[in-house]
Amino acid sequence: MADRRTFLKSLAGVTAGLSISNASFGTTTDSDRLGEVLPKRKLGRTGEYVTMLGTGGYHVGWTSERDAQEIIEAALEGGVRFFDTAESYSKGTSEERYGKFLTPNYRDLIFLMTKSTGKDAKAVQEHLEGSLRRLKVDQIDLYQVHSIKTPEDVDSRIKEGVLEVLLKAKQQGKIRFLGFTGHQNPFAHTHMLERTKESDIFDTALMPVNILDQSYFSFTKNVIPKALERNMGILAIKSLADGRFFAKKEKANWTSEDPLIPNYLSIKDAMHFVWSLPVTVLISGNENATFMREKVALARSFTKLSEDQRMALINKVKEIALTGELEYFKKKQA
Repeated sequence: MADRRTFLKSLAGVTAGLSISNASFGTTTDSDRLGEVLPKRKLGRTGEYVTMLGTGGYHVGWTSERDAQEIIEAALEGGVRFFDTAESYSKGTSEERYGKFLTPNYRDLIFLMTKSTGKDAKAVQEHLEGSLRRLKVDQIDLYQVHSIKTPEDVDSRIKEGVLEVLLKAKQQGKIRFLGFTGHQNPFAHTHMLERTKESDIFDTALMPVNILDQSYFSFTKNVIPKALERNMGILAIKSLADGRFFAKKEKANWTSEDPLIPNYLSIKDAMHFVWSLPVTVLISGNENATFMREKVALARSFTKLSEDQRMALINKVKEIALTGELEYFKKKQA
């Protein structure tokens, strides 16, 4: 218990330095031609400040086109300026919708990131060119090696020239910053950090960060401290454990019963917990504009949780977290 308290306290202490807002984390004077922007946080060593809430591109790809447009518009109206996507999301549909509804009119306002699951240099090059075309941009702000799974997967991608392709694209001005992502195995992340220790090419790392993660196969414990030592920006996903904190998992026009933690936590508890750690952006996927607006409201209402509040939430779900059943996306073996 003492070790966990010390760890969380040290992590949370970093958070204050991330924000360009005042100490309350709830206000900002930043605005643009669309209106007031959500509070921004520093994206590691990039020198960029980006909104603390980001729009997840996966949902933009699989929901209806009308809902996708409304999600994008609600995000912009609410002050979100960070947009996530990937070439693999609905076979490029997510990127195409950004290219239709987002970048033509708002490219100057947003921070745009996408990703490649490519396992070798040729695939990554093809993915990058396809992303630029679908997004209708000449440059991507953040491009990421996507969904690394194991240390062996990391070794294979490096051997097959993935990093060289990205470095060349960055030199050509097609990419501004580089990162990597994964949700399966924290030790794939730590291995990528170790393999790139000398070159130090990565600016960001994307990973699951949620209350359950603190107790089971933890990215927060194993990856975040090492990434912060490299002054990298931390991008948080699965902050709601893919809906498994709640009694029902809702999507677009259907509701499914899942093995969850019914009525244990509120969405506010789950998201404010994550924002109380040294993450730059909490990336949230939303099936419709109503959900997007709810997340915007939670960002605007954020106040940092105390150490005792964070520990109370962790302990509330610790027993069920240790089973690993809720964070189904984590795998200790390939």
